[in-house]
Amino acid sequence: MADRVHPMQSPPHPASPLPPPDQEDAAAAAAAATETTPLHPTFYGPPAPPPGTYIVQIPKDQVLRVPPSDRASRYKSLAERPVRRRRLRRACFGAFGAVLFLALAAAVFVGAVYLVFRPRAPAFSVASLSIRGLDVVAPSLSPELEVALRADNGANRKVGVDYRGAGEVAVTYSGARLAAGQWPAFHQAPRNVTVLSTTLRGTGVSFSDEQRKQLAAEQAARAVPLTVEARVPVRLRFGKVLRTWTVDVKATCQVTVDRLAGEAAAANRGCRVKVRPFLWWWW
Repeated sequence: MADRVHPMQSPPHPASPLPPPDQEDAAAAAAAATETTPLHPTFYGPPAPPPGTYIVQIPKDQVLRVPPSDRASRYKSLAERPVRRRRLRRACFGAFGAVLFLALAAAVFVGAVYLVFRPRAPAFSVASLSIRGLDVVAPSLSPELEVALRADNGANRKVGVDYRGAGEVAVTYSGARLAAGQWPAFHQAPRNVTVLSTTLRGTGVSFSDEQRKQLAAEQAARAVPLTVEARVPVRLRFGKVLRTWTVDVKATCQVTVDRLAGEAAAANRGCRVKVRPFLWWWW
């Protein structure tokens, strides 16, 4: 006897799966909510401002490019500040460069003058010394001295010396000034030796007891030390055109005399020359 075959239901196609029961319920609930629930107020546009409030809208190009009128001057000053700083920096560098250039040019010029003329300080010495009115016993003295000074410019072949007026020559003993006088003004040519005489006078000169004893002992030994100081303003002359500024020359000579009355024999113990302000080749 043959078996009966019953037909079976075919399985669903894999390309179109059926939604599960839970998802179908959720979709139906969402559709029902959309139909009945009103939209959120934000979907209709921005909320209305409260009463008394104003909203001003300014174009974007005006906000970025056109500053307010009260800030225009500040904006201009801030915009020009880098330019001013660059100009100031350039001016400072230019001034510094000009000063440096002038200093280098002056140094080169002075060096060239020194190499060409080779200036040297003149030498000084005391040629003779005559003393009157220097009595050790008297309480107050008014001595008078005749001093002959020898200025030797033989070391300079191309440099002359102009001795200006208002110079001074003084003679001291143990720190006490005996007499003083003026240095005469004259011009000394290169390779020239000049002997000049000047009269020195002093008033109200007094010595202490210790100085009197020391002076009497040195006079008895025929060796009285004196100091002759000369301070005179001079100018150097290079050739016929070029001259230096006026400087003060100080010459200090140590001498020893054999007597304090009449024509004394002066023995030079050396002279020292200083120049102020600074002339480096004269020190």
